Amino acid sequence: QVQLVESGGGLVQPGGSLRLSCVASGSIFSINAMGWYRQAPGKQRELVASIPSGGNTNYADSVKGRFTISRDNVKNTVYLQMNSLKPEDTAVYYCNAIITTPTYRYLEIWGQGTLVTVSS
Repeated sequence: QVQLVESGGGLVQPGGSLRLSCVASGSIFSINAMGWYRQAPGKQRELVASIPSGGNTNYADSVKGRFTISRDNVKNTVYLQMNSLKPEDTAVYYCNAIITTPTYRYLEIWGQGTLVTVSS
């Protein structure tokens, strides 16, 4: 069984920063792409940022220049550094990973979500 566990959410004032972390654990042969999605109240889940195993990152236009995604392949961890936060960044943030199991199955797994609230 494979799971993703997120941490780092919370309440922050506009203009502030937060760093989200997501650790993958379990029966993993390799981790392919990792990413962060978010879902605001009443809205669909959307991609925030992704990073494949090759390291080329992708960002939603709304967060370019403010958010940075990175990963530590030794620790099976992906990070999301969020700077210059805005109230519209308020959402539940979900970690996502595409992994290969030791039996060479591909699995897409999701974390439980962590709430980020940007408010004064």
